[in-house]
Amino acid sequence: MGGHEPTYFLRARYIRAVEELGGIPLILPLVAEPSARRRLLDCVDGLLLTGSGPDLPPSLYGERQRYKFPLVSERRANFELELVLQAKKRDLPLLGICGGMQTVNVACGGSLYQDIPAQVPSALDHRQKAKAIHVAHSVTVTPKSLLNKVVGKRTFMVNSSHHQSVKTVAPSFCASAMAPDGIIEAIESPAHRFLLAIQWHPEFLFERHMVHRRLFEALLRAARRTRALSSSPFQQAPPTRSLVSGHTLILDGAVAS
Repeated sequence: MGGHEPTYFLRARYIRAVEELGGIPLILPLVAEPSARRRLLDCVDGLLLTGSGPDLPPSLYGERQRYKFPLVSERRANFELELVLQAKKRDLPLLGICGGMQTVNVACGGSLYQDIPAQVPSALDHRQKAKAIHVAHSVTVTPKSLLNKVVGKRTFMVNSSHHQSVKTVAPSFCASAMAPDGIIEAIESPAHRFLLAIQWHPEFLFERHMVHRRLFEALLRAARRTRALSSSPFQQAPPTRSLVSGHTLILDGAVAS
């Protein structure tokens, strides 16, 4: 019953990471009306833009589709691009993960490698065969960057599950972590309190690796600051709400974002 109905789903790991570290996760539906999207952001203190699923249409960054990979639905693409731009405009704390990093970069004017193996033949295999709870390669962090301040390290190990990556970094952003093969693994906006996007999946690692736990902790600290700034000094600030976005539609048993 209902097998033909579109369904939202999100990995429970994202929810657990936010909840276990003191946030209240809210999962957003893909509303179409721009004013409704803005009202949704009025209700939250931070944005976690999740990854996985089909690719963004290359037309969004001025290219034709060169490789036959599934593309995200127009509705989801428009929804998430709008969320990024609204969060950036409001200086709302934002952490993008994997596909979320690619969405942040494209929304703000950057471009992507459509397929790393085809376009960067010398690159590492960024689609690890081991489970995502295991790390695959190192990243080198830019000194004095936001990421450097958050994790407190210059190098550490990450997992890897992507065939696309940032090619041209969006204007006003900078690359803040690189893989050994030169693939960009993190970008950030120095002009914002907390606008950081990473290519790996810390939700699989935060329970065993403190360096990845710090990413979620930092997002929640920034979200609490948002709550404090919006609260009267004579009122007790309510618990931090961190918004989780990045739903995937399932239709007829197949993934179709």
